[in-house]
Amino acid sequence: MWVALGVSGGIAAYKTPEIVRGLTQAGAEVQVILTANATQFVTPLVLQTLSRRRVLLDPFDLGSDETIRHIDLTRRIQAFLVAPATANVLAKLARGVADDLLSTFYTAVTAPVVVAPAMNTRMWLHPETQENVARLRARAVTIVEPDTGWLAEGETGAGRMADPARIVAATLGAARCAQSLAGRTIVVTAGPTREPIDPVRYLSNRSSGKMGYALAAAAARRGARVILISGPVALAPPWGVEVVSVGTSAEMREAVLAARDGADAVFMAAAVADWVPARSPSKIKKTGAALSLVLEEGPDILAELGRARRERVLVGFAAETDDLLSNAKAKLERKGVDFIVANDISRTDVGLESDDNAVTLLGRAGEAWEIPRASKAEIAEAILDRVLGAVPAAERA
Repeated sequence: MWVALGVSGGIAAYKTPEIVRGLTQAGAEVQVILTANATQFVTPLVLQTLSRRRVLLDPFDLGSDETIRHIDLTRRIQAFLVAPATANVLAKLARGVADDLLSTFYTAVTAPVVVAPAMNTRMWLHPETQENVARLRARAVTIVEPDTGWLAEGETGAGRMADPARIVAATLGAARCAQSLAGRTIVVTAGPTREPIDPVRYLSNRSSGKMGYALAAAAARRGARVILISGPVALAPPWGVEVVSVGTSAEMREAVLAARDGADAVFMAAAVADWVPARSPSKIKKTGAALSLVLEEGPDILAELGRARRERVLVGFAAETDDLLSNAKAKLERKGVDFIVANDISRTDVGLESDDNAVTLLGRAGEAWEIPRASKAEIAEAILDRVLGAVPAAERA
């Protein structure tokens, strides 16, 4: 297990040797990255001695081979911990600033990220700091909340870096999660389909693909081989994911049936068109008269998968405007799936086209988990935890 530890310039940096010792005692290989300011609080020699490897500093101090090596490190780590994380570093990570080795390294990391903030109470409670923390949480970054206690400035309040043991536990949990799907193949569908009416027009829906892309990214972070079958969306492919681009529901069906062999789980998050128009070979012209479209039912990919099961776990999605849970339960039985993710698309604050969601996950054995409003990245992590067995049965509702 590999963990990268980023240390920024705050007084709490003096506690980082305890963090390194805790991680190494748990069997982790630790690579320390220090900012220039951090060296004012803890020496590279101390951390190099405890970690048993050279501490990485400013990028301009690296040899040519090491500039490549630190990027290679991003591919090998199971977690990236930043402790302490100053207000300045939180702002950099949240806003995508990459002006030193630590912040640049973060932009290349695809493994789970854990952040342990440490600063004065006023800085911690400042609206910009809280907004930056919220941004990081929305990207599924684990925030180890600071403690309340005696601060270096001679005050008492929130902002003291969490106990090293708590930080180590959070980091090890994230790292083990990163390996939980190693060796498994996960198929995820995402986005809408487009059903041509004529060569220039089509029927589609409002699906943005964000939920499916979040699931694919989360599964890849856990070590799975992920095949993402995507309809037309305006999203960048998640790192490390195999993307199969499709347009129509027929194309999506063909891609899903081809990818499912050998899959451990299939997540049908795509909004596949229920109705397909009869296509005109040439552009339909305006005539002043009403236009009638003949619609036929499109392929029911989820039901087809449910009838001829090959994958170990099959998960469907139910987007409903009325009677959410009853309609979702009926779909679960009708389609023959193991789980249904039900979301209320009548809400304007979550769901379609939004970065957030709020869902209820229903299981075939009658389980029900309510996942309250959170970013779709966080929702994806929660779904994977429950569907693929990371959450103990005692936590199930």
